[in-house]
Amino acid sequence: MTNSLRIAAYNVEWFASLFDEDDQLVLDDSWSARHGVVKRRQAEAVAEVVRAVDADVMLIVEAPNDGRHQSCVTALERFVDRFDLRQSKAMIGFSNGTTQELALIYDPARVAVRHDPRGAKWAPPRSGRRLRLEKLGPLARAPRFDGVLPLDIDEDGLVDLHQFSKPPVEAEVSIGDHILRLIGVHAKSKAPHGAKDDEGAVRLQIANRRKQLAQCEWIRRRVDQHLDEDQHVIVLGDFNDGPGIDRYERLFGRSGVEVAMGDISNPDRLLRNPYVKARLHPDFGWRPATARFYNRRTKGYLNALIDFIMLSPRLAAEAKASWRIWHPFDDDRCFKDEEMKQALLDGSDHYPVSVDLTFG
Repeated sequence: MTNSLRIAAYNVEWFASLFDEDDQLVLDDSWSARHGVVKRRQAEAVAEVVRAVDADVMLIVEAPNDGRHQSCVTALERFVDRFDLRQSKAMIGFSNGTTQELALIYDPARVAVRHDPRGAKWAPPRSGRRLRLEKLGPLARAPRFDGVLPLDIDEDGLVDLHQFSKPPVEAEVSIGDHILRLIGVHAKSKAPHGAKDDEGAVRLQIANRRKQLAQCEWIRRRVDQHLDEDQHVIVLGDFNDGPGIDRYERLFGRSGVEVAMGDISNPDRLLRNPYVKARLHPDFGWRPATARFYNRRTKGYLNALIDFIMLSPRLAAEAKASWRIWHPFDDDRCFKDEEMKQALLDGSDHYPVSVDLTFG
């Protein structure tokens, strides 16, 4: 028997703005947080995109808010019910308090999904003594994603304590006899929000990259744990980074995405994604992109490769993995379908990424 599976990730720009305080979908002609698009149209466009991608499991980045008075799961399940989407169930990991949650929607007739975080809670010593990594113990190496990670990211002898503002969602996904470990990510943005001048912007961008690299190192350590247990691993989501994306990458030698993928000197443990190589070594000028942002200064658009699905090596090989970026202009099928193209443009400033897996 052959089992096929489609996994996708989709960053829906400010999805939370489409719901009221009671998690009810707002379908009116008031403006959404998506520039120039009303709420009714954005919701319809997102539904069109989700239906077309037709994933068995989809990570929603910037999912609706979750907290004391709101439920991300309730909002998402109301959304899929309103548009009669087959991904009828939703799952959230750790609520993050940013109104941009990480959640999964999935088809329960095709897969079983459960929140399954790994790692232990670790807290730094209360003493004021300087932290020394070699004395912190194994729990501090890869703590649970809603905890704290001690790390000397730039090897200057100083140990910083790092946290996720949006802890990755960890799930166990089962289809038949196959079990996959899924890690959904929305990594730290490097944008210098709050900078008052160019010098301040540089300082913020460097500081934010240090935080982001620490988050990606943390994710990589979890990946290594799963690989040590010979498990299939999928890391997916919005990394707010990509290979060669800005000049600050030279300060640290690698992008955050490359850190999460692994060490190129150990190819048997390197996560697979075809677009990273294509970005670093473009053929015939082709540079894949997953997002399109308007630049007010140049009055044009910036294309960026920042959304990824990365697979563990054995999974990519055994499941005959096939990747796709649902880009309205670069993907031929999307470009030729006028309704789909417009839905992609109206739904978000990011486009879905997907991978098809076939298990023999």
